[in-house]
Amino acid sequence: MERNYDAIVIGTGVSGGWAAKELCEKGLKTLVLERGRMIKHVEDYKTANKEDWDYPSGDVITQEIKKNQPIQSRTGYVNTESTKDFFVNDLEHPYNEKKRFDWIRGYHVGGRSLLWARQSYRMTPFDFVANKQDGYGVDWPIRYKDLEPWYDYVENYIGVSGENLNLNQFPNQKLLKPMELNCVEKVLQKSISKNYQNRHMTIGRVAHITEGTKPGMGRSNCQYRNRCRRGCPFGAYFSSNSSTLPAADATGNMTLRPNSIVYEIVYDEFKNKATGVKIIDSETNLTYEFNSKIIFLCASTVPSTSILMQSKSKRFPNGLGNDSGELGHNIMDHHFQIGADGSFDGFHDKYYTGRRPNGIYIPRFQNIGGKTNTKDFLRGYGYQGGASRTDWSEYVKEASYGEKLKKAITEPGDWIMGLNGFGEVLPYHENKMYLNYEKTDKWGLPTVTFDASIRENELNMRKDMQKQAMEMLDKAGFKDIKPMESSYGLGLGIHEMGTARMGRDPKTSVLNAFNQMHSVNNLFITDGSCMTSSGNVNPSLTYMAITARAVNYAVKELKNNKI
Repeated sequence: MERNYDAIVIGTGVSGGWAAKELCEKGLKTLVLERGRMIKHVEDYKTANKEDWDYPSGDVITQEIKKNQPIQSRTGYVNTESTKDFFVNDLEHPYNEKKRFDWIRGYHVGGRSLLWARQSYRMTPFDFVANKQDGYGVDWPIRYKDLEPWYDYVENYIGVSGENLNLNQFPNQKLLKPMELNCVEKVLQKSISKNYQNRHMTIGRVAHITEGTKPGMGRSNCQYRNRCRRGCPFGAYFSSNSSTLPAADATGNMTLRPNSIVYEIVYDEFKNKATGVKIIDSETNLTYEFNSKIIFLCASTVPSTSILMQSKSKRFPNGLGNDSGELGHNIMDHHFQIGADGSFDGFHDKYYTGRRPNGIYIPRFQNIGGKTNTKDFLRGYGYQGGASRTDWSEYVKEASYGEKLKKAITEPGDWIMGLNGFGEVLPYHENKMYLNYEKTDKWGLPTVTFDASIRENELNMRKDMQKQAMEMLDKAGFKDIKPMESSYGLGLGIHEMGTARMGRDPKTSVLNAFNQMHSVNNLFITDGSCMTSSGNVNPSLTYMAITARAVNYAVKELKNNKI
């Protein structure tokens, strides 16, 4: 077993896959470590071609699933019969909640790149200066222009479909042809354009190929099956398994080792370097140590921060790189599950083709300057959602037999339009995670405790998210408009971030402008833990761009003997 490498990548999700690809393509012999099991593209997507009726209870979250995955089941939709094996068993992977925190995760090669919602938006110039302007958190050490060419780079590689609108608050991207809005969504789009000066509605921008092909394992056009969380046999959406890991493997420079739980990054205080990592083999419980010149920590926000906290030494008694005391603090997410829906009386002769794996998007329109600025809350939000026809099931009680039932099951119901707000969470120092060494997991490692919640700014924003959704639907002529709000705890957005943030000052941050640890210059962290603020858009595209940029810098520094 080889123990020495040029680089080690911890994690195989969105960030880890990109780190592996870029390092390997630049000629570095790279060990890629994944704590979960192997998932091979196509052959391990066991449910990709099954139908709902192939499951005794239909493709739902059953009571048996809830027993083993009580936390994963809080979403109400992710871990159904067809997808449950991609999510952790909560009984085997416990954690602690001082305040409710929904930690939704899967441990396997590919990580959440197999499970994400594929919404792919750039953060805006507003986002990179927000902290400096309003005083929350610390100033980003980069600006939009620093990341812009890397956004271009990753978008061209992964394939993102959508429509450019030439808006400052919604930057243009390198896009493939957009998916189509349906007839009812177009009604709302037209109404928003007519009634509002600063509001726009478009189709969502998603990492789905809609024309041509992209690099990887046979990546081709989206088939509109909307079975994405089962794994896509066509490679139509971006995942590490179909795209970046095959590219890394093709170089001959990657060694992929699943079932490898990293529990410590080894620090040499005489060299002031990270010299390698220690792992537990989850199948044998044997421990191993691997060495490298540089390390990319991309295990996902909470695991990455946990590894740093566990990596204690005389130099770093409070966790590796934690001179600032900020490690584990400033945890963020996006808050959602609030908005409105309404029915539309019309287009009874219209339907849609296929199962579009995407919805509409309304970019941020509050606090972007001039009359849009409000005193009620800082930052902003967007909307995701869509229109569809209800099915026959609502009629079953009334039409349980005979002619009425036959009619009900052959005719779709009314059109329903839903708008779900998606808002920014501020970086509060008080929102944190820490380790509990008294309550350990099955490998004897400490468990995580979460102490974080949304606060007054987010609560005020949520009121506006609901109000504006109802108003937009009303102006477009929708009927039976109902406010929507479901219970929400941090984590439910599945965008946890911020616990090892970038910054300009080592006294208030963990990483510099190139995701390099201030105090250990051969360690880079490019997953969600590096985020300085959350913005209000899905963050995965930003992680990819940040990772590609950081690898480019790290390899140059290594070759120039500066690391």
